[in-house]
Order: sequence, then structure tokens, then C-alpha cells
Amino acid sequence: MKIEKDRVVSFHYSVAETGKDALESSKEGGQPLVILFGRGQIIPGLEKAMEGHEAGATFKAAVTAGEAYGERKDGLTQRIPKKHFGAQKLEPGMQVVLQTNFGPRAVTVEKVGMSVVDVDLNHPMAGKDLEFDIEIVEVREASEEELAHGHVHGEGGHHH
Repeated sequence: MKIEKDRVVSFHYSVAETGKDALESSKEGGQPLVILFGRGQIIPGLEKAMEGHEAGATFKAAVTAGEAYGERKDGLTQRIPKKHFGAQKLEPGMQVVLQTNFGPRAVTVEKVGMSVVDVDLNHPMAGKDLEFDIEIVEVREASEEELAHGHVHGEGGHHH
């Protein structure tokens, strides 16, 4: 069965910045990622690269920054009161997840002052070309309920 819109796809991946060591991988003892395909649950470039593959396929996918997390935008810095970071020790260059009105957001600490912290709101992978190693574990039809809810249920999926 080929990967196409509204099928459930289970896959292992590792991702690296082009020409560098892997940053993240689901392969070493991790669970595969399970998505409802074609619903924007993964970056656009990876979705394009996976379409049409079948279970058992392994392949590499090069994804440009524009098809991944977007280009870096200058001036996307914000000054945030230090109290929002709790007791953690902050240092420039650190990745921190902040709770925002729009849900959790990864930011990079730029400067730490006495009472405020300057953070870069660009996604940490913005502006980077990425290389994925993909192994398709399973491809199946989505259930009516999964289609209605717009995400996977059960094993590796969403639990209500």
C-alpha cells in the first residue's frame, strides 16, 4: 500500500543539518512516529519525499530550509521577564521551551539580564537545510474516526 493523503503512516527517522551529524533520531530504541499523512503534521518537504513509498522502504530525503522550518527572520527577538523561565539557569545559546498563548514554543536564549531575558523566536532549525534518513514501518488505511478527528488513534497515536 502506497503512502497517500489520509493514510496512516508509521516511520522511523533521523534528521541532520546537511553535512553534519544526526540531531535527532527515533531509531535507537525509540518508537516510530505515526501520522495521518497529508494533514500537515510533518514539514512539507518531508511529506513530499514520503509520498508514494510503501512499508519497508528506506530512503534519504534532502529538505531545503524553505520546505522545512522556513528561512530565519531577522528581528524576531523578544524581551521576556525572567520569572517566566522559573528557576532554571539560563545561558546564551540555550534552547528553552516557553509556554505561550499559542502553546509551547522553542526559543533560543540570546542575552540574560538581571530581570529580563532576550530570546530569538525563530525555530531552532529555521534557515537550515536538513537531511532525513527514513524507514517506512507501516502504511494503513485510516479509520473513519481518525479521519473525522484529523489524527491517529491507538498505538503511537493520539489518546483521548
